Amino acid sequence: MERIASFEVDHRFITEGIYISRIDGDITTYDLRTRKPNCGDFMSDSTMHTFEHLFATYVRNSDIGKKVIYFGPMGCATGFYLLVRNAEHGETLKTVMWVLEKIIAHTGEVFGNSEIECGNYKSLRLSSAVSEAEKYLSVLKSKENWDFKYPTE
Repeated sequence: MERIASFEVDHRFITEGIYISRIDGDITTYDLRTRKPNCGDFMSDSTMHTFEHLFATYVRNSDIGKKVIYFGPMGCATGFYLLVRNAEHGETLKTVMWVLEKIIAHTGEVFGNSEIECGNYKSLRLSSAVSEAEKYLSVLKSKENWDFKYPTE
C-alpha cells in the first residue's frame, strides 16, 4: 500500500512553523505547525475546535478567501492544514499572519457557536484559541524569511 506524504516527513525534526506539505497541481497544502510533534504538548480539543472555527472563517474572508480549499486540524493535535489554490507562498504567509491577528483581536461570540451551526458547540473556548494564535504568530514573526521546507535534522 502506498504511504501518504505526511508519513514520509521525519517528525523528529519538525518544529513550530509553516511548511509546504505537498503540491498537487495548482493546490498547495500548508502544514501550520503550532507544536513540536511527540513532545507531549498537544492542543486540547476545545483549542483546536475554536481555532478552526475562527481561522476558517477569517481566512475565507481574506484576500485569498476564494482560493481556500480547506482548513482543519491535524489528528495529532500539533497543527493545522491549509489548502489553497494558485496562491503565492508569501501571499499565504501574509494572510496566515493577518488571520492570527484577527483571532487575537476577536471579541464576542465564536463564529458558528450554536447547536444549529456546529455539532459540538459547547466545546468552544475563545480564550484558548486566542492564546494559540498569540503563540503561533510569535513563532511566525521570529523568522525573517520562511523557506516553507521541512527541517531534515
